[in-house]
Amino acid sequence: MLTTEEIQKIEHEISLVPLRKAACVEALKVVQKHRGWVSDDVLKAVAEYMDMSAAELDSVATFYNLIFRQPVGRHVILVCDSISCWVMGYENIKEGLTLKLGIQYGQTTPDGRFTILPNVCLGCCDHAPALMIDDDLYQDITLDKLDELLEKYA
Repeated sequence: MLTTEEIQKIEHEISLVPLRKAACVEALKVVQKHRGWVSDDVLKAVAEYMDMSAAELDSVATFYNLIFRQPVGRHVILVCDSISCWVMGYENIKEGLTLKLGIQYGQTTPDGRFTILPNVCLGCCDHAPALMIDDDLYQDITLDKLDELLEKYA
């Protein structure tokens, strides 16, 4: 079930830690990078490869909010909802995104382009409100910047 490329990358991650199981989050990230999300079947395959039970690995996968256990869009938008972002107008950004895209948190646009998810903190409280699209961090977000940001991810 795991590809040769995934196994090579997982083996690299295992080589960086003292215990095989310590690389389980990185192994999940490797698989997710290649497949977009971690299905039940893939989770079982990774668990077996990592010498873990599926239940043990699933408890890790569901703890980390950046491991997606259901399909997501081509681009994942993480909207920071920390206290700093909340004070600086995060709710307006969230509302603007949901109106522009026609979806709510946890949903994916019908064309499969975007999924919107909340995120507890993106680590840039001095530039709130903030959001991430894929690996790109955007700070000091205003409603008038949303269209321009979304256009980058066609």
